[in-house]
Amino acid sequence: MSRAAKWLLTIVILLVVVAAGAALIAHEPEIPTATVDTRQFPEEQVRRGQEVAAAGMCVVCHTAPGGQANAGGFHMETPFGVIVSTNITPDTETGIGGWSFEAFERAMRRGIARDGTHLYPAFPYTSFTKMSDEDMHDLYAYMMSQPPVRNQPQETHLPFPFNQRMLMAGWNLLFLDRDPVAKVASESEAWNRGQYLAVALGHCSACHTPRNALGAEKSGKDYLGGGEAEGWIAPALNGSSKAPIPWTEQALFDYLRAGYSDQHGAAGASMTPVVRVGTSQIAESDTRALATYIASQMAGAGQGKTGPTPPQREAAAQAAVATTDTLGARIYANACAACHHPGPGGPDLFGTQPPLWLATSLNLDQPDNVIRYVLNGTQHDAGNPRGGHMPGYAYALNDAQVAAVVQFMRESFTGQPAWNGVQDAVRRIRGEYPLALQGRGE
Repeated sequence: MSRAAKWLLTIVILLVVVAAGAALIAHEPEIPTATVDTRQFPEEQVRRGQEVAAAGMCVVCHTAPGGQANAGGFHMETPFGVIVSTNITPDTETGIGGWSFEAFERAMRRGIARDGTHLYPAFPYTSFTKMSDEDMHDLYAYMMSQPPVRNQPQETHLPFPFNQRMLMAGWNLLFLDRDPVAKVASESEAWNRGQYLAVALGHCSACHTPRNALGAEKSGKDYLGGGEAEGWIAPALNGSSKAPIPWTEQALFDYLRAGYSDQHGAAGASMTPVVRVGTSQIAESDTRALATYIASQMAGAGQGKTGPTPPQREAAAQAAVATTDTLGARIYANACAACHHPGPGGPDLFGTQPPLWLATSLNLDQPDNVIRYVLNGTQHDAGNPRGGHMPGYAYALNDAQVAAVVQFMRESFTGQPAWNGVQDAVRRIRGEYPLALQGRGE
């Protein structure tokens, strides 16, 4: 045998050994099905589990549009493809009715289903792994006590190599941090409770933190630095927040509890269900604690930055809507001003909606959120006292017209430089529009 052939054989043998070792590491045994007697769960434990489920917002991603709660089938758009959520009702054939607590906890803490299949981190086990033992037991009691729903969602089919679930074993070795949430002695009890709610249960970072090329959340200064959720830009919740008026603890509490803040507007898009079934349903003290923690992460946002003051923004908005000398201005006057026009007399007379210069979306580095609002409208929001029904203009405006009105609002109401590539972004997002319609009506 030649030297080259020997080297080739050696490499092949090594690759086989490595592949066999990886397969061995990736293999997880199936946990036998169990018969769960829900009578073992005290009523108080089930009630506590309901609070945990609300804080974890399980129903948000495990309920298809128009479907039954937690029966699965919701399509989640990710950079790696569309992931379809599973049925987590206690149906024994299509849900988790045959899951013992051991199987349930393994899925929650390690991302491995009862049958040994690796789950994708679109299911935020990367956060749930930090849940307390008590909360884990309470959640299990609640989930198993709910009405079973027979529903078999379609399977997730990602392109190669992401469809090789065993690769998640290596991903977990690299990125799964199972350390519990450490209390900070120098912070208040409310702050520490808020930290636990944000990190372990509410998994705020899953949407509001940027991810690396392998889909893992970045850390350090990037924590809560803004991310993506179902095609929407999830704005930063740290010191890099683009909100034109800095968030306060009270504003955050109002927004998370009632879905509306006078200085920031209504919770819409992906935040609508988060507020409706999550932060508005947990104990009020927990919502307050969450606001305390998030406010501390946003401390310093806007400091050292120059830009128009609120009165200057209001004056600029008044002047902008008085002109119709551009295509964007004319479209705004005809399609938007009836609700968003800042009428004379101050901010309480801003049409039927808050002034647009308060919108964080208009101040972001990308125009995607504003484009989605214009195309899709906002048929639902979490709690806008002024009403939250905005029609979508996907079929009324072409790409150039949408780009023009979006750019008009950006330049007129924020004092920020014009966005680049807006019409290309409109074309891209419009191409996703049929799938977007399947979402939450936002």
